[in-house]
Amino acid sequence: MGRVWAFVTIAFLAGLGTGLLVQRTTLAPPRQSDIRTADPAIQKLHKADEECTLTQDPVCLTALWSDDGINLGFPGPPVVGKKAIGEAYAKFREQNPEFKVLKYLPHYKNTQIAVVDEWAIEVGSADATFKISASAAPVDAPRTKGMRLLKRQSDGSWKFALVGMK
Repeated sequence: MGRVWAFVTIAFLAGLGTGLLVQRTTLAPPRQSDIRTADPAIQKLHKADEECTLTQDPVCLTALWSDDGINLGFPGPPVVGKKAIGEAYAKFREQNPEFKVLKYLPHYKNTQIAVVDEWAIEVGSADATFKISASAAPVDAPRTKGMRLLKRQSDGSWKFALVGMK
């Protein structure tokens, strides 16, 4: 698990550094466009993320991830691999059968997404409201900050490769 995390971190930093170097050494001004408007496949992932988060269906949530994805959102160490992520979603659902997301509004619309080869980086926030049980009071989680690393799949779709929220 440590090797996978180190590889993803090194690949992320190398890609980011390469992108910044190329951007600074070209004569053209940096692009300020949002890749989401140019890539409907990323929009499709965002829509699926919203739908799956609202339903909290473990199968739907797991389908959003690349095979080698890393989820930092669960308590404890990072959850690595699509299979382990699916098991973590199923375990959470089993332990919290009445958990319900009442509102989920991710804010990545004004965030530039830099694409380097087959990777995209998003930084933004999300507003959410949820109930841990039917009798519990709703909990607001406004402006939860996050970073998502997306990986283009061989079919042209995008999946989450790394997600961390704070």
